[in-house]
This record gives sequence, C-alpha cells and structure tokens, in this order.
Amino acid sequence: MRRPARAAAALLGALLGALLAGRAAAAAAAANPDDQQVEVVGRTPLPGSDQPLSRFPGLVQSATAADLRASQALDVTEQLERRFGSVSVNAMQGNPLQSDLNFRGFTASPLLGTPQGLSVYLDGVRLNQPFGDVVSWDLIPRGALARVSLVPGSDPLFGLNTLGGALVLETRDGRDSPGGELSLQLGSGARRVLEGHAGAELGHGWDWFVAGQSFAERGWRDASASRQGQLFAKLGWRGGGRSLKLSLAQADTALRGNGLQEQRFLARRWAGVFSQPDLTRNHASLLNLVGTQAWGAEATLSGNLFARRLRSTGTNGDVNGDALDQDLWLPGETPAGVPFPQQACTQAAAAGRGADLVCDGLLNRNRTRQQSWGAGLQLSLGRTWGGLAHHASVGAAFEAARIGFTQSSEFGWLTPDHGVAGSGVDADGRGGAPDARVALAAHTRTASLYASDRITVAPGWDLNLGGRWNDNRLTMQDQLAAAGPGSLSGSHRYARFNPALGVLADITPAASAYASASSGSRAPTATELGCADPADPCRLPNAMTSDPPLRPVLTQSVEAGLRGHAGGLRWHLGAFRADSRDDIVFVAAGASGSGYFRNVGRTRRQGLEASLGLRHAALDLGLSLSLLDATFRDALTLSGTANSSNDLALAGAPGQAGGVIQVHPGDRLPLLPRAIFKLHAQWQAAPAWSLGADLRAIGGSLARGNENGLHHGDGRVYLGTGRSAGYAVVDLDLRWAFARGWALAARLDNLLDRRYTTAAALGSTPYDSAGGVSTQQLGSRPDGAGGQAYAVRQTTLAAPGAPRQAFITLVRELE
Repeated sequence: MRRPARAAAALLGALLGALLAGRAAAAAAAANPDDQQVEVVGRTPLPGSDQPLSRFPGLVQSATAADLRASQALDVTEQLERRFGSVSVNAMQGNPLQSDLNFRGFTASPLLGTPQGLSVYLDGVRLNQPFGDVVSWDLIPRGALARVSLVPGSDPLFGLNTLGGALVLETRDGRDSPGGELSLQLGSGARRVLEGHAGAELGHGWDWFVAGQSFAERGWRDASASRQGQLFAKLGWRGGGRSLKLSLAQADTALRGNGLQEQRFLARRWAGVFSQPDLTRNHASLLNLVGTQAWGAEATLSGNLFARRLRSTGTNGDVNGDALDQDLWLPGETPAGVPFPQQACTQAAAAGRGADLVCDGLLNRNRTRQQSWGAGLQLSLGRTWGGLAHHASVGAAFEAARIGFTQSSEFGWLTPDHGVAGSGVDADGRGGAPDARVALAAHTRTASLYASDRITVAPGWDLNLGGRWNDNRLTMQDQLAAAGPGSLSGSHRYARFNPALGVLADITPAASAYASASSGSRAPTATELGCADPADPCRLPNAMTSDPPLRPVLTQSVEAGLRGHAGGLRWHLGAFRADSRDDIVFVAAGASGSGYFRNVGRTRRQGLEASLGLRHAALDLGLSLSLLDATFRDALTLSGTANSSNDLALAGAPGQAGGVIQVHPGDRLPLLPRAIFKLHAQWQAAPAWSLGADLRAIGGSLARGNENGLHHGDGRVYLGTGRSAGYAVVDLDLRWAFARGWALAARLDNLLDRRYTTAAALGSTPYDSAGGVSTQQLGSRPDGAGGQAYAVRQTTLAAPGAPRQAFITLVRELE
C-alpha cells in the first residue's frame, strides 16, 4: 500500500495548492443557489442530532426515494451496488434479495458464517439480528424508504458492529410524502412485482402513510423460485414542538438461493446448481414508536420504543463431505454404471449404522425464533458555552432479545438434478454417526451510554467529539446437554468504551478538509461462540459444539480527505485505514459448506477514494474510484484441505483431509476486490423522457480458502483458479411519462450479457467431469480401520452473476 499512500499524499498536496490558488473563483461559484441546499445526516440513530452533511468529518453517501425510483433498484443492496462508492456485492447465496454488501472491506450479510462489520438502522432500530448479527435485506420495506445514508468509519455512536460503517435508513410519512403511486413490473425470470404507497395529512397535526409490495419470480437459475410480501404503515402526529410516529413493518418471504457452483460446470451451463434445495423462509414484524419534544431551535428530546419478532426456517440440501473418501457403491456397482449411488445409503439406513459414511448427501434443517425489544432516549442541545458554539447530544439505549435455535440433519443421496433425497435417518449420534442436533436457547442484553459534541472553535473550523460505552451480555442454555462435555451452556460479557474524534476545516467557501479517528467493536454472537472448534467444523447454520469463547473484535479507524463544490460540480478525494484486532472470520474446513469461526489476530483495510459528481440542467453524472488493500497482519495457520498449497499436498498426499496452509502478514483477505470503479449518467431528455446508464467495474478477489493466495489448480485433484476474476457490467434504464399520471419504466441489466462471478470459495466435490458422483478416481490409502479411504477431489466454487435481463414497469401516480 506504500505506492498508493504516496500517490494519495501527492494528489492531496496538489489539490490543496490548486484550491488555495483558486479561492476567489471558488467563492464566487459558492454563490450559486444550487449550493445553498442543506442536506443533513443523523449523528446518532435517533432523531435530533442532525447536522449538515457539509459539517460531517467524512464523506456520507445518500440516496432519496426519488433516486431509488430513478434507478429502479429492487432493494437497498442493488441501489448501493450501482451508485455508492467503495461498495461491492457478493452474490454468495445466488438470490437477488440475499446479497452480501461490502463497504471498504467490511460486510453486512444475511448469511451466517459471513464476518459482519456494518451496522444497519431503520428509524433508530438496529436491524442486525441478535443471532449472528446478520441483516435480512428481504425484510426492509424498500417502498417506504425516504432516505438511505451510508456513514463511513468505525463511528462508535452507532453502537456494536460499526466496524467499517453504518447504513441508516429513514422511512416516509404522510406529511412529507403526500399522494401515492401504484406500479406493476414484469420481466425476465418470470419476475412479477406489484408495489404501491400512499400518504396524506388528516388535519389537526395527524398524517398517515402505507406501503406494500408483492414480489415473485422463477429466477434465472435452476430451482430458484422466490416470493416476498411486505407491508409498512405509519401513523404520525405533530404539533406544539412535539411529534409521535408509530410504525408497523411486516414481511413474509420464501427465498431460494442456489449458492455457489463449480467453475468447470459454469463454463457449460450458467444456470446450473451444485446442490439443492436451499430454501429460507422469514416472517418478521417490527413495531416502533418514535417521539420528539423540541424547545425552540436549541434543545430536542427524542426517544423510541420498539418490539421485533422474527421466525426463520431453512432447508438446505448439501454434499456430505464425510462420505467423499469412502466407497459409496455396492459390490457389482461402478461409478460409470451408477453415477448417483443410493443403494448403499438405503441399506445402511435400514441397518441403522454407517449412513454417515455411504450417504453422499445431507438435508439440513433449522428453525430460528428471535424476539427483541428495546428503548432509547436522547437529549440534543445547540448552545454557546465558553464563547464556542456547541451542538451536543447525550443518550442511552437498551436492547434485549430471546433466541431459540434448533437444527437437525438427515442423511440422503445426491440425485441427477443435484438435489438431495432423504433416507429417513438423522445424524443424531446413533449407530456411530455424528450427532448434528442442536437445541439452543439464548438471551442477549445490551446497554449503552453515548455522547457527542460538534464544537465550532472558529469560523469554518469544527471539532467533533464522541464516544459510546457498550455492555453486552449473552447467556446460552443448551437444551440437549445442560452441562458437561459438549454443552453449549455458558455466560459471556463484553464491555467497552469506544471514542471518536473528528476535525473539519473550510479551506475556501467551496472546499474543506477533514480528518477523523474512531474506534468500534463487535461482540461474538451465539452462532460464533457455538462454532469455533477446528476439530469439529460446522455446516452453518446447522451445527454447533461446545467451544472456548472468542474474543471481541476491536477496530480503530483513521481517515482524511478533501471535498468541495463549484456550481453543480462536487468532488471528493480521501484515504482511510481500519486496523482490526481479534477479527473473527469463518474458516473453510475442506468439506463443502463447513468450517469454523476463529480470531485471526490483526487485519487491516486501507485505501483511497475519489469521486466526482455533476448536476447541470437535465444531466446528472457521477463517477467514483476506490482502491482497497485488505490484508492479514499476523502469521496464521489455517485449515486448507481444499488448497493445493496445503502441507499434506506438498508432502505428496494431495486430496487428503487435515491439510493446513500458512498465511503471512500482507496476504490478502478473501472475497474483497482491490479496485471498484463506477460511472452513472441520468439524462432528462425531454419533460416526459428520462434515460440512464450505469457502469460498474469490479476487480478480482481471492476465494475463501485461498487466504495465502497460493492455490493453483492442477486439473486432477485441485480444480479451478482459487479466485474470482474482475468484471465490468453495464445497465440501462428508461422512464416515459406517456400521459398525465401514467409512466412506463424499463430496465436492461447486463447489457452486454457478460458472464462474471462475484465471489468464490474452495471446497470438496463429489462430481466427475460429467456431473455424476465419482469418489474413487484419485487413489486410496488405509483408513486405520481395516478399510480404504480415497483421496477427495477439491474444487473452486463461484457465485455467478445474472445474465442479461429485461424488466418493464407500468406506473400510476395518485394525487
């Protein structure tokens, strides 16, 4: 990163000189009325701490409801993927509503097993779930969103999990969004989206707003039909400096995600799947009451009360990695004649013994129930003390949750469509099989105190101070083994104070410089604490075992930059560094889909960001460039069975379980691209016509399991590249208002029909080149029990991006 750092210093110096030389011209440009629009950002999740974006010591990216409509984004992640700098998406699950969102090398994901490093808030309620800190994007009411803001850095005021940033979502109300709209979208993959919203003032200070959406599609990949239903309603009252807003958000979804597919099979059929089914059902309700009391322009008291309920079930058909080094065929059967063996599995199931070694499939089922509730109270003041202007906030928050989690695994066999047929025998410890059952009850409680102050120390000079103390407690009760070896029961407490400091200075009336330093932390979740043993890896989210506690993650961030505007032109240039200690990652353990959590010492994410935006007359242009250097900073020994550079492979025993790899300081973190470039243009060609285009170019990244970057496929035992290649995609959109209150909108995604992958992982595979099961092609060795164990073929699995797709939407605006 030394060369980019020197380049950044040179660029910042040159730009600073140019700005100082052009002070008079910039001051004249600042008089443009377009630059007098004041945008604000909440310094904390609760209202009342708003400050102008121009006074925030960092670059906050935001989008309004109008921006969401113009881009025709399906959900929040798609909007950020297309338009926000330093943002990329990993489609690990293969469903458009279940993407991993990466920002500056930190992730918010709906998938257990993904290290979480971003916090997400909706109207002051933290959406990161108590079980795993995951974020279910399918539960966010997109049609009700008024503004989406991405706050950078480890800002402690946004609480736990704010390691790389916070995504702040605000919903509409009837006062600010009167009228309504109905729309119907049809398109590729048999997609059907019916959406509508309406709002109005009732008089006497009352207003209402309601939004709903129904989504269904067959999808472009095999076995990927999904549906989503959402309803959002808000009732508000305002008067005498007071306001109350009561909102209810409900969602019911059934999402099929095909996950990763082998690179060699993607080359033949882009829509194929590695294994199935993979179905996640979510049913969620969120009730939130937000109130404010203002005393003039100097003081605001705000608070909220919320209750949230989430029920999730999952059914996943997976490959049974424990069977891949065994003989799966009966005497007389051969892989060529029986490419999908099942008789040995059914006989073992009938005998009640040995199914774990001859059944090559697993049906993993899980059920999660989460109930959470909480409250927050905040006082914001704007006064002059000691001759200095202060904009201060002090607050407290409390959240508690009850979690119930159960799982079971049924042995089965792989079918010609790469599905899994169940044998009726569970992995419950009987007959010598492993016991994969889990029944866990957990309780979490988090109490927080925080304060912030923006001090104007001189005209054009602001000092930002802040900090938050978090006390997080987690109690786990194993419902199968209350105590003793193997029990998940235990109590954990993590408490820490995280500070923040920022400085912002106006260089000219049209340009400013900023610098900040902050600290954020994340406590291990019940999922991570229950799956941290390398000797007993988990097939998330379906297996846990008793493990020693993990240490909390601590991230310290610094960033600095320059930004400015001139007429309709806005620009930004900045650099950042985030050093994490005791980072928690999910380490692949060889068998497809299994692994374990562990602390990996120090990691670093640092980079450069540049952006340019122009709004002039009917044209809106924007571009951004991000360079990311995300690396391990400590030497590590990791499980590496699927990596060709593991110690057993180098010793002449490729394809054997138990191999490890050595990771050295400076090796790259997997799944994170080095470079991200985005360009978008929106042109109001005529009063009734609007045209838009987006280009995103994403650099390549290492596969999970290739943390040392040394994997090389040999075409026999180790297959694939061990990485995901870079790609570029172009999308188009159009809107035509063909009559009063009527419009047609159209989208064409992946205009050039590029084939690309967004992420990759190393793992074992049972399939031969024809797609049938074959586990005896690589030689055998004594298994220590009088039999033979076969070497297992390892492969690179990748997340394919969507091909060219077209969608058309009929819109009816209501007055």
